[in-house]
Amino acid sequence: MNAIIVSDLHIGSKFFLYQDFDFFLNNIPQDVEFILNGDIIEYPYAHLKSADQQILDCFAEMSQRQNVVWVRGNHDNGYIPSNLGNIHIKQYYSIQKKLFITHGDFFDKVMPQSRAFIKAFKMMHDLRVRLGARPVHVAEYAKKWKRFYGYLRKNVMLNAVHYARENGFKAVTCGIPIMLKNNLLTVSDTLTPAPGPSGRPITCRWPTTA
Repeated sequence: MNAIIVSDLHIGSKFFLYQDFDFFLNNIPQDVEFILNGDIIEYPYAHLKSADQQILDCFAEMSQRQNVVWVRGNHDNGYIPSNLGNIHIKQYYSIQKKLFITHGDFFDKVMPQSRAFIKAFKMMHDLRVRLGARPVHVAEYAKKWKRFYGYLRKNVMLNAVHYARENGFKAVTCGIPIMLKNNLLTVSDTLTPAPGPSGRPITCRWPTTA
């Protein structure tokens, strides 16, 4: 089975590259499975510009002629598509035992237990909104503390590797692809739409006896 997987589009944000992605969509073959792997939307309750909505409508049109799967990410929670078409909404998806597909929050064991951080975030968030700031996601605050965010990323990465090994998958992707081969874990940040360098490989070894 041939498949194309995209993630972290964050449609509705200022970083979403509408023209580039529209060109990409128009060149996807009809004989492939198209998988949206989370954080497709930036703000689930915000009103989208017509150009952004057209991209979402295109997903629905594609689902009429090929299999389209939307694996929900944390930014997608609460979003209800106005035109779902035949899109399959999933928490996770797999291509046989070759690849397990889910978004990173599926493997996050830290944030659900960080009640103090979340409570502090909500208090700061509500204050900023009352002062006229735009609503933001908790992940945006987490990224401001680089050491903490690095710990979150490592936690997700190691949990993803453990899950793949325990369940017999050759690879796992959770927003960024994680390949299991020769006891070497390779993470390639190729799907991030934000500006700046991407595609820089990060490698680390994990023990074969764990």
